[in-house]
Amino acid sequence: MTKTSGTAGSLRRDLTLIDAVGIGFGAVIGAGVYVVTGIAAGIAGPALLLALLMAGAVAAANALSSAQLAARYPASGGSYEYGYQLLGPWPGFVAGWMFLASKIAAAGTVAIGLGSYVELLIPQLDPPWIATVSVVLFTILNYFGIRKSSRLNLFIVALSTGALLLLVAAGLPHIERQSFSPFLAYGWRSLFEASALIFFAYTGYARIATLGEEVSNPRRTIPRAILITIGGAIAIYIAVAAVAVGTVGAPALSSSGAPLGVVARAVGPAWLATALPVGALAAMLGVILSQLLGLSRMAFAMARRDDLPAPLATIHPRHHVPSIAVLVIGAIATIVAATGSLRGVASAAAFMILVYYGITNVAALRLTKQTRMYSPIVPAFGLFGCVVLALSLPLRTIATGIAILAAGALFRLLFRRAFARKG
Repeated sequence: MTKTSGTAGSLRRDLTLIDAVGIGFGAVIGAGVYVVTGIAAGIAGPALLLALLMAGAVAAANALSSAQLAARYPASGGSYEYGYQLLGPWPGFVAGWMFLASKIAAAGTVAIGLGSYVELLIPQLDPPWIATVSVVLFTILNYFGIRKSSRLNLFIVALSTGALLLLVAAGLPHIERQSFSPFLAYGWRSLFEASALIFFAYTGYARIATLGEEVSNPRRTIPRAILITIGGAIAIYIAVAAVAVGTVGAPALSSSGAPLGVVARAVGPAWLATALPVGALAAMLGVILSQLLGLSRMAFAMARRDDLPAPLATIHPRHHVPSIAVLVIGAIATIVAATGSLRGVASAAAFMILVYYGITNVAALRLTKQTRMYSPIVPAFGLFGCVVLALSLPLRTIATGIAILAAGALFRLLFRRAFARKG
């Protein structure tokens, strides 16, 4: 494949451990805890807490698989790269395609959550307009370099996490035992479906692996950053969910696009009703920022192997970012952010990201004894969990995911036949 002008062979390694953890938290502590917990509460009821634990266990296994693969193959693209290296071109492409589709779909979830929390603060503003402007602004920021993006991301993570900790502290004295009864109100299938949605919310740690080519000392930094991110996220999610269900109950959470705003107003004090939406807005913005980072780097990695148009592999000579990929992904995400719908988008994104992590675990199982960091039991459990959670989603969601996968396969066949150079 010939490179376009301004393209270099690799990106610059600017990200430290703190930067990498910040990017992971920025992706995890966002739409998941501030929005998807409300949807999951409507599906599973008080068993939301068990769903969080189940999804966390599968996510932790996948995180360990991702960590050892990222240490072995520290390049942009995450499981797209691992699939290519260990399983072959088609599994690699499927991983990359499903990542792009799921995370672009996730932008719709973030947009609606962002708009809902904006309404709590400034009812006069149009939520879709705010979400669209945010995507445009962060696309511009990403264009001018990842270090600038990372510094802003760390500030955003501090705001969003701080607001959640304040909510937990204020809500603990107001928890009522009866809010958790009946615990398994809607049955086991609903529990698994809720776990699948929450799994999608946990998976922001993948952004660290996707940015592997820009992390300093990647073999040491990436595994540590992934484990810190997933461990911290599980603890925060469970604490917030326990307070949310215990104070206002699962039905109240599921009835709002801004479920934690409902909790903040219920437990007081008055300033919390303002602080929580501010933290939520910061979290949504952090997710948009990290989504655009990960999506543009995946498109960059796929273009280098002729799985997407070659111009997407162009690296800006001054800013050292995949500039065309940043702009194209930003444009698509802007459209999705203005038109997404909450539960349907979240379910579709969940199925596609479960396929992505299924391939991650299969790739981890192919590591040799000399290169693996953990027992093969870890990726085997991760793969089993991905299959179970994927099959627990509604049939319409599964069919949509399969259709998107088939569209990707057709695109690759036609594109490579028409444009890509073989070998």
